[in-house]
Amino acid sequence: MIYLDYAATTPISDNALHVYSEVSKTMFGNSNSLHDVGTSAKNLLEHCCAELATMINGQEKGIYFTTGGTESNVLSIQTLINSYNGTGNHLITTEMEHSSLSNYFYYLEKKEGYRVTYLSPNANGEINLSELANAITNKTILASIQHANSEIGVVQPIEQIGKLLYERGVLFHSDCVQTFGKISVDAKRYYLDSLSISSHKIYGPKGVGAIYLNPSVKCNTTDSNGLLPGTANLPGIASFITAAQDAHNNMDNEHARLLKLRKHFLNLVNNQQLKMEIIGTDGPQIPHIIGMILDNIQGDYAMLEFNRAGIAVSTGSACSLEHKQPTKAILAVGKSETDAKQFIRLSLGQRTTISDLEKVVEVCLEIINDY
Repeated sequence: MIYLDYAATTPISDNALHVYSEVSKTMFGNSNSLHDVGTSAKNLLEHCCAELATMINGQEKGIYFTTGGTESNVLSIQTLINSYNGTGNHLITTEMEHSSLSNYFYYLEKKEGYRVTYLSPNANGEINLSELANAITNKTILASIQHANSEIGVVQPIEQIGKLLYERGVLFHSDCVQTFGKISVDAKRYYLDSLSISSHKIYGPKGVGAIYLNPSVKCNTTDSNGLLPGTANLPGIASFITAAQDAHNNMDNEHARLLKLRKHFLNLVNNQQLKMEIIGTDGPQIPHIIGMILDNIQGDYAMLEFNRAGIAVSTGSACSLEHKQPTKAILAVGKSETDAKQFIRLSLGQRTTISDLEKVVEVCLEIINDY
């Protein structure tokens, strides 16, 4: 099977799996315990915090480990909102956030009485800074804007966004799940008050993620181990950090390789004059995500045909698909619901080769010709 759904999840790397096994056997103590076994576990946990803080240019005391990207997103927003203690009720986000955030903002709006502004992107998926500035009021307490979209791969100008929000006194959260380990994530330079990341997107184990909360924000946290009490998942955390280190150390080379693969695929599509539209090609992109609309062909049908040919692709974010929701990013950039139903996503990874993408083009031709 040619796997082209890395944006949904990645296989755990050999290094990360080895660390998970070794820590499970040798560092099994509770990091909150006061005996030597617990102290060893605590030292490893603190080392993991320090390593992650270095990779995002943050402070060690701002790192909190979670069960994954969804929990990281929700807890980040909860914590930042609570830090305001009711002094404002206006929130800003976008129409194309991950479902964990869009669903939570909907809950805050409908059940908790917050007013939410949903920013619309342009045709390439980029947020307009002027629209953001105009949306800010004296009641605005927080903005949550993703670093890059998981369906079409567009990268937002979060350094400019962060500077604008900082100057206006608005807290800034960014979902960095799709960008961490792939392009630079810099909490200080981006003026981020919080960010969320996930292990299984970068060849680490599932069930592990992290939040960075800027220590300058007065947040009510439960302990030094995380936002939730309990025993730290030390094997998962150590394995996650191992995968993160590997991704971070090889980030530039892997980015260049994926960019080369992406360009090769786009050239093949153009040369074959395939009846499809690649979304967001005129804006800044993370190279591993390619969102496309096949002309007059349902995405579900195309996905099944790809699967029959031994290729794993998706029709959008796995978390949205679970609830049968249309692809939000496609609708947000001005496409119709019909277009959204014709959307499929390729997401490339460490094992992706040029021959894999050439096979994709062959299957696309067969699907288009046979439909």
